[in-house]
Amino acid sequence: MRFRIRTVGAFLAVAAVSTLVASGVVRNPASADWRGLAFTMVRSQGAETAGCLPNARAEVRVHPQGLNEILTIRAAGLPPRTNFDLFVLQLPDAPFGVSWYQSDMRTNQYGVARVTVIGRFNVETFALAPGTGPAPNTHPGRDATVNPAFGPIHTYHLGLWFNSPQEAVAAGCPGATTPFNGDHTAGAQAMSTRNFPSLAGPLSQVGS
Repeated sequence: MRFRIRTVGAFLAVAAVSTLVASGVVRNPASADWRGLAFTMVRSQGAETAGCLPNARAEVRVHPQGLNEILTIRAAGLPPRTNFDLFVLQLPDAPFGVSWYQSDMRTNQYGVARVTVIGRFNVETFALAPGTGPAPNTHPGRDATVNPAFGPIHTYHLGLWFNSPQEAVAAGCPGATTPFNGDHTAGAQAMSTRNFPSLAGPLSQVGS
């Protein structure tokens, strides 16, 4: 697992900014020549229903660079020394739709974390399966061995999952097992971009 952590002071500053923009997009947060987009993530529907992670908040920045984008997430208000898994999603809430594993995250002793990912994170981000074919059975009994065919589906949302049910339960969240980690034994969803419309996630606002 690879991760990067910033100092607690920086994360508290991010949390304060995020409080002001909990349901919207922050434009040009750094300077007038910053060409990217910044937006917030909030605790998941499941976490809100369960009454856990009341202070969870994250700020996300997407910055175009060359033929890719740099996506940086700074999160605060999470349980300390806890592992999470980041996905790009079709839908922010269940059933989530097409979901793409992006990165791991781990909080420090203050419950704060940061990760940077380079890839395609804009209005053209999508997945497709032109036809049905055999799939690797890396985790027998958990992996599908054949894929369904589907046309291009754009994935504009982000979601963050506990890496294990045990870590979710320790945080007071539901203890369900979900497939949202590398070996498909993750815990419940912790955060998402459900503060945006289901069919208009924040990545749709990043130009190609």
